[in-house]
Amino acid sequence: MRKWIPLLVIVVAFVASAAVYQDLPDRVPTHWNMSGEVDGWTSLPWGAFLIPVMLVVMLGVFHLLPKIDPRAPGYAKFRGAYETVILAVMVFMLGVHLVVLASALGNNISVDRVMPVAVGLLFIVIGNILPRMRPNWFIGVRTPWTLSSDRVWERTHRFGGLLFVAAGVLILLTGLLAPSLAQPVLIGCTVAVTVILLAYSYIIWKREPESRGRA
Repeated sequence: MRKWIPLLVIVVAFVASAAVYQDLPDRVPTHWNMSGEVDGWTSLPWGAFLIPVMLVVMLGVFHLLPKIDPRAPGYAKFRGAYETVILAVMVFMLGVHLVVLASALGNNISVDRVMPVAVGLLFIVIGNILPRMRPNWFIGVRTPWTLSSDRVWERTHRFGGLLFVAAGVLILLTGLLAPSLAQPVLIGCTVAVTVILLAYSYIIWKREPESRGRA
């Protein structure tokens, strides 16, 4: 991935905020309930620039992690996947930022539909990336059993990729067809995927004693 693309995302976020800043109300919507109605606000200038600043911090953290990870040399094996994760998360955050600005300007945004669709797409992208991730301490399905065995890591992430894609499709479709159910479906999918992968990694670890201790 070209290194300037995440920087471009940050620039777009700041430029968007600066371009509409004078037209923004004193309070910017930052949270919506299950019906898509605003129930949380943030005052200026935080409402306009919080997410752009977060993007800067996120990019810095993403670039720092490979340098402090005890398994740093392994990042070379999945650099493309890692950079795709960075870009996917940053583009998602940029999308959220643009929705916030548009809503603050009085545009009728169906947040109860837009956000589940965006989250669903992010899940699908992550699901396609997970099988390409290699053992590390910061990104991926990190359980005591995946971190203690490369084989358990590989199998868990392969299965996790399928779960994330399935969850993403379900969240996306719920957002399109039944937005009032999107929030509980999102929470349910997140909890289910987490619990299933936790249990799956342990089961695989128990079934493959020869892989224990191999890292």
